[in-house]
Amino acid sequence: MDPRGPFLSEDDALNILESRKKYVDAVVITGGEPLIHGDAPLFLKKLKDRGFSVKLDTNGFFPDLLEQCLNYADYIAVDVKTSPEKYYLLGAKDVSNLLRTIDLLKKCNVDYEFRNTVVPGIVEKEDIFKIGEIVKGAKRFVFQQFIPEDTLDKRFKEVQPYPPTTIKRFSEIMKKYVDEVVLRI
Repeated sequence: MDPRGPFLSEDDALNILESRKKYVDAVVITGGEPLIHGDAPLFLKKLKDRGFSVKLDTNGFFPDLLEQCLNYADYIAVDVKTSPEKYYLLGAKDVSNLLRTIDLLKKCNVDYEFRNTVVPGIVEKEDIFKIGEIVKGAKRFVFQQFIPEDTLDKRFKEVQPYPPTTIKRFSEIMKKYVDEVVLRI
């Protein structure tokens, strides 16, 4: 993927948000992966200093930077894409940073959710038990429906999403591990 501009500078983005403050009181920092940028905590701080509520969406692979963001985020959403042993399907060889992130959020005072987009072939019933074990004790876990039209990877355009009944069965399993399960299906 080769992203093309025009891109806003940080100052331009902050000025636009300030000019719309009458209508905008919250900002979601998402990506790609926003924490690939080492100055992400500073940007979140600038947003908080200007009075915005801040939500951060992350893949969980940058726990050190995430920890620096905790004082500036009102809500954090972390993707738990599959069981640890299947992350290799997504190009990740080591999930230790994700596990550190999960542990960090379970202990912090910031509101958060762990979430999974239920992609057939990446997430099967047996994966739900394994995901449940790594998020055990969490506040909230969200299952999201996979929408093939929204994928960047062409291989997934032909994948048939699970029916809602299957995702509901997955949620019943997850209820044994976390305080709240939310369905976005």
